[in-house]
Amino acid sequence: MKATVKWVDNAMFLGESGSGHAIVMDGPEDHGGRNMGIRPMEMLLLGLGGCTSFDVMSILSKQRLDVHDCVAEIEAERADAVPSVFTKIHVHFKVSGRNLKESLVERAVKLSAEKYCSASIMLEQAGVEITHSFAVSETD
Repeated sequence: MKATVKWVDNAMFLGESGSGHAIVMDGPEDHGGRNMGIRPMEMLLLGLGGCTSFDVMSILSKQRLDVHDCVAEIEAERADAVPSVFTKIHVHFKVSGRNLKESLVERAVKLSAEKYCSASIMLEQAGVEITHSFAVSETD
């Protein structure tokens, strides 16, 4: 896996993935940026959320569950001192569909957290406390 990050100006950078997708990263105006893009630490949270969501949906689809929506809400706390690393992250899944079994959703979340989500497991090994929860709702 490869990526490049190119400085544009001030606190703005253009990141490009090895698969050819690009994203603008920028800082807030009070840190020399123009607030035109996502912050790098926000990207880490999005990467974690995407990784675990991909796992959960893959597991649920293999179980042939009728999932209509899956949203991962991620909240993080950072250290007050520099480096301002993540200290705690909580991922809350909101899964909706027809005839969903809570036990199967719980299992999917647990498998992602403990076995499959590389981002989550890597951050935990670096000392970040990561917790998970979920809610299941019925839809028509």
